[in-house]
Amino acid sequence: MKKLTLSESNKKIVGVCGGIAEYFGIDATIVRIGWILATLISFGTALLAYLICWAVMPNDPE
Repeated sequence: MKKLTLSESNKKIVGVCGGIAEYFGIDATIVRIGWILATLISFGTALLAYLICWAVMPNDPE
């Protein structure tokens, strides 16, 4: 069973986008670009979502 975790191997800041990319099996760059665009479009609300994900997602045990 796949579990959504922070990525230890594919991270730039804390591993949120890398973890999401690993969970869905897509490139982390696509997730990062999407998150940046969402932050710009939502006037920063996506940044708050990023911080919540950082606080809620567990570290990768591997």
